Amino acid sequence: MSTCTALIVPARFSEPVRVENLTPDLRTLQGLVGGDIESVTRGDWHVYLNAEGVIADLPPNLRAVQLMHDCGLDLADVARGTAVFLGRGDHGRDSDVPRHMVGRAEQLCDANLAA
Repeated sequence: MSTCTALIVPARFSEPVRVENLTPDLRTLQGLVGGDIESVTRGDWHVYLNAEGVIADLPPNLRAVQLMHDCGLDLADVARGTAVFLGRGDHGRDSDVPRHMVGRAEQLCDANLAA
């Protein structure tokens, strides 16, 4: 499995939003979100979230909610804990997060997120 550039958006404002290269395998994604994963897809991107975020009472991820909203998806009740954004490649495979998502995250966080 090849590496991809991911946009990682922690729920806690004290933790920075970051872009990093990773191998998007199950173990890595579960480690980032802190448990079992679920994926939500919209156009050329998808986001991995903790599948039990609401049940586990993880903190709402307001930055991820805003980013998803700005990119055409409203999931205020689902985005809890760390969110991992990746691109959607051929046959639904993970690919690099689209540049427009990174650009929007940079605007929201007032930060340069270049990998």
